[in-house]
Amino acid sequence: MTDTLAPSHDQATINDTRKAELLSKQVKHVDIKSFDARPIVDAMSDMSFTSRDLGRATKIYNQMLADKDCTVCLVIAGSTSAGGCMDLYAELVRNNMVDVIVATGATIVDMDFFEGLGHKHYQALEIPDDDTLRSLYIDRIYDTYIDEEALQNVDHTIFEIAESLEPKAYSSRAFIREMGKYLVEHGKKENSLVKLAYEHDVPIFCPAFVDSSAGFGLVKHQVDSAKAGKPYLMIDAVADFRELTEIKIKAGTTGLLMIGGGVPKNFIQDTVVCAEILGHDDVAVHKYAVQITVADVRDGACSSSTLQEAASWGKVNTGIEQMVFAEAGSVMPLLASDAYHRGLWKDRPTRAWAKLFA
Repeated sequence: MTDTLAPSHDQATINDTRKAELLSKQVKHVDIKSFDARPIVDAMSDMSFTSRDLGRATKIYNQMLADKDCTVCLVIAGSTSAGGCMDLYAELVRNNMVDVIVATGATIVDMDFFEGLGHKHYQALEIPDDDTLRSLYIDRIYDTYIDEEALQNVDHTIFEIAESLEPKAYSSRAFIREMGKYLVEHGKKENSLVKLAYEHDVPIFCPAFVDSSAGFGLVKHQVDSAKAGKPYLMIDAVADFRELTEIKIKAGTTGLLMIGGGVPKNFIQDTVVCAEILGHDDVAVHKYAVQITVADVRDGACSSSTLQEAASWGKVNTGIEQMVFAEAGSVMPLLASDAYHRGLWKDRPTRAWAKLFA
């Protein structure tokens, strides 16, 4: 019997052509080494409003890099990786400018691991109605496109990784390390944050790991294993919290470079409180903190709460902090390029916190 719902050959050809038209221009990730932002950041420091805030935030990040006792934590929420900052974050790892990463599952899996497998993000040069995009299997992030069929390759790759591992509990850090190992062996992109973090022993934590393509692959792994009567692996979110708190306890002085907010922001800040609960009353609050966000402070959400507010919870030092209310893709290239070209990272000790869990 003929499937009357299947598109005709001509219609399929039209759809393929239309999809190719929409996915015709790749997002190019900014290269912070290719330009020196120091003069413009210095000039912005003498301005007002967001420009001055960015200038001070950049100075604070450079202070973190100059402080040889400081462990720098990169905290990422939102879609800046898809929007063009992916190689920027990779360079921070490659050049020993961050020591720990806390991020959303989307940032690590759907964006970075996705490109590590050879897939791309695309500029949305035109945006038809989203039902049309759905019919073409194109996912939209504001003005950025993702090929859903390519994204499903990520789901299945996560499934394959899970199938290859011992069925036990893993922190997100431990599972992401296996993803980095996979990219070393099978990846198609050198500038992958997941791959470089594996190679440089920089731990990556995703406190809501399964809220991403990883979730689909891991659910399939568990369902298939259960049907076959076999044990399966699981992600241990408590282990995430324990491991990250262990790093905070051993690190002592810490600085936060936060893009966006949400769960990653709260998760890294809560390590101070968790350390106190474990009896480590001598653990200091995060000494340095920068947050770049467009969230509105009036809704009481964690994403928008100021760093001054975080001090009331005993999480952040109020003396060396800066909020920058700006779209991060427009200011992070300036901050990162400035820090790269000032070169304070060249004298930093390598911490390799991932070795703590080897």
